[in-house]
Amino acid sequence: MITSTSSSQVKHVMSLLSKAKERKKNNEYVVEGIRMVSEVPEDSLVKIYMSERFQNNNPEYARELLRKQGITADMIEIVADNVFDRMSQTQTPQGIMAVVKMKNNSLSDMLEGNPLLILVENLQDPGNLGTILRMGEGAGVTGVIMSPNTVDIYNPKTIRSTMGSIFRVPFVYVQDFSEAVTQCQKAGVNVYAAHLDGKNTYLGEDYSTPTAFLIGNEGNGLTDGITKQADTLIRIPMQGEVESLNAAIACTILTYEAVRQRTI
Repeated sequence: MITSTSSSQVKHVMSLLSKAKERKKNNEYVVEGIRMVSEVPEDSLVKIYMSERFQNNNPEYARELLRKQGITADMIEIVADNVFDRMSQTQTPQGIMAVVKMKNNSLSDMLEGNPLLILVENLQDPGNLGTILRMGEGAGVTGVIMSPNTVDIYNPKTIRSTMGSIFRVPFVYVQDFSEAVTQCQKAGVNVYAAHLDGKNTYLGEDYSTPTAFLIGNEGNGLTDGITKQADTLIRIPMQGEVESLNAAIACTILTYEAVRQRTI
């Protein structure tokens, strides 16, 4: 049992939770809570940490884990309660967390078939990005493509907001966002951007063919260069004095209109 915060394993987990550069260097991230740990794909699991209290209160859970293919006893560590509380970033830790290997997705794989894509430029709020990923799973989005300045999807706040969708929705960061938009267009994807200067409302377009929606920064929206790259600017009608919506909400409205059209 791990009984000290000086443990190299404890320090490793804490660095993964707090530092994006450590996550990137190790190609690993951390998920917390029984639901998230239970949903980790077995081939992505590196290590599970349980507090002593969790183990005592859930003896069958550990046995169930060991029945899964690819999970061995040396992949499960028991941690003293006070040490686990120091490791965790949640206010009321459930007593279980896991280190997980990052996924490697490619943009080209997301362009196959009749794609429905979300292109995210410079979004900064972890909750917004997590909500977009969760919504994307529900809508059957085939990929989420992010600019390099978009918030880290492996940020613990983002991970919690995804409610497990991070394991199932393909996503990728691209070094050149403008080139990624061009690559989508060359593959026959129609790229739409919600904008005040949109020629039609979002209801006036056809999203039954390969489609991508551009989503920009919460405060500044899309950059001028990326806006000009869009094939079509569309408007979301507003009442009162409201000019724009939360990024995740706007993304949801557009995406589910595409879903509606594709399922008629």
